[in-house]
Amino acid sequence: MDIDEARVLLLTNHHAVLATRRTDGRPQLSPVAVGVDNQGRVIISTRETAMKTHNLRRDPHASVCVFADSFFGPWAQIDGTAEVLSLPEALEGLVDYYQRVAGEHPDWDEYRAGMGRERRVLVRITIESVGPTRSG
Repeated sequence: MDIDEARVLLLTNHHAVLATRRTDGRPQLSPVAVGVDNQGRVIISTRETAMKTHNLRRDPHASVCVFADSFFGPWAQIDGTAEVLSLPEALEGLVDYYQRVAGEHPDWDEYRAGMGRERRVLVRITIESVGPTRSG
């Protein structure tokens, strides 16, 4: 699998596990919904107070294992560098994320207000490598 193939996988498969690093170096694993933005970055919505947010602000290295929504089928490990965008800067990116992962929202004003109440952030991961590159 190459980076472009991983991006294609992200277009229609939104279940993933995000790996960040705890302060002691052990992995912090989090189930997440993922998409891919127009710049080809992995995008994830989470909360300002989440451990993954704290971990990525301290150490931006991240890995994502994205897999078919049915679980069995195509999958990829995506490694890269993350940036965390807080509100208000993140708001339109969060709208874009929702549209890519879930479609149209019935009330965008309510969605935007909810993002503020929930203290949402947008994580964008620049893809640096993917795998598997061969089967065993």
